[in-house]
Amino acid sequence: MTKILAINGSYRDDGVTDQTVEAMVQAIKATGSDVEVIRLRDHPIEFCLNCRACTQQPGETPGECIQHDGMQELIDKIERADGYILASPTNFGSVTAIFKRFMERLVVYAYWPWDMNAPRHRKANMPKKKAVLVSSCAAPGIIGRWIYGTHKQLKMTAHTIGDDIVGTLFTGFISKEPHPELPKHLEARIKALADKLAYV
Repeated sequence: MTKILAINGSYRDDGVTDQTVEAMVQAIKATGSDVEVIRLRDHPIEFCLNCRACTQQPGETPGECIQHDGMQELIDKIERADGYILASPTNFGSVTAIFKRFMERLVVYAYWPWDMNAPRHRKANMPKKKAVLVSSCAAPGIIGRWIYGTHKQLKMTAHTIGDDIVGTLFTGFISKEPHPELPKHLEARIKALADKLAYV
């Protein structure tokens, strides 16, 4: 059974990002695949200390952080999954602060001893998994995707954990009402992206 892990960096319960992730989860489950959702707002992750202790350990598996919070559990889930949904709305032109905090803790995927000028990606020679990127913004979707840093940061996250990006859903015009609903016309797109993830 295909195992998909959704990592959601939204702050808002049942906002557009939550709705999009939930719609994709239901579409993936309909294929018989297994899906787990991690809401970063509920997951205990501390800030990276920039100590680089985790980058000193050789090998292709992620290094071990000196902090004992929920990040190691999340890394274990990332390693066991076959595919990913990486989701964050756009806040101040970027992914949310909680998603950025998660991103910084992914330094465990770098091998960077102190005598090396630049880090080496631990997953560089490993088979790629699949990822779908999900975001939203107040601007028109296509414009927001290109002028804000959100898409670039989600893409960087996917590449860090060793993924090929098989699709993107960037919803625009979400700030015109206090409780926006996911547009109905996205249902077909969501199902298509779910199928790409489910059939690894």
